[in-house]
Amino acid sequence: MPVVADAVRLPAFTPGMRIGLFGGSFDPPHAGHREVSLVALHTVGLDQVWWLVSPQNPLKPNAPSEDLERRIAAARTLANHPRIRVTAVEADLGTTYTAETLRCLMPRLRGVDLVWMMGADNLATFHRWRDWRGIAMQVPIAVFNRPDAALKALSSPAARALAACRLPVHEAGLLPRRPAPAWVFLPTPNVPLSSTELRAMRLSS
Repeated sequence: MPVVADAVRLPAFTPGMRIGLFGGSFDPPHAGHREVSLVALHTVGLDQVWWLVSPQNPLKPNAPSEDLERRIAAARTLANHPRIRVTAVEADLGTTYTAETLRCLMPRLRGVDLVWMMGADNLATFHRWRDWRGIAMQVPIAVFNRPDAALKALSSPAARALAACRLPVHEAGLLPRRPAPAWVFLPTPNVPLSSTELRAMRLSS
């Protein structure tokens, strides 16, 4: 069965599970993605982490389906963990923005406690995302530190607007069961790797 055809289906789940949703282009996937996922499984108390590989590489808006297949295959090879699942379900949903994806997924995942996962660099610009307040009202959010990003992230408009909903680190394990809005900032793993930088290195070599 082709990789993409297999990946557009939702991974198997059961009601009552706690699942982290980790979106991105994963172009390329790297050890930082895996390390963040392992921290989420352990610290946030998740049963699974789903890597939501976006249908299109943002640098190649007209990329063919083979590009998605390449990224899915690379992500699966790198993840290599029974509780990290790789899916391209957004290709089936026809969604581009996180808010749209969540609105489509949540009815399918009734009974599951979802957590949206993002890096501190994304929190710094979260207020520019389409319907970011709607995202915050739909799912709890786990934010993972990035080198030199903590100050900018925690002083960002979104962080300030959601300050009253922030959990202390020692309560991170309670996040999946908390009603949104709720979020936690995790100081680890603070991985220096970046898909953007790795992509630039690949293109320049």
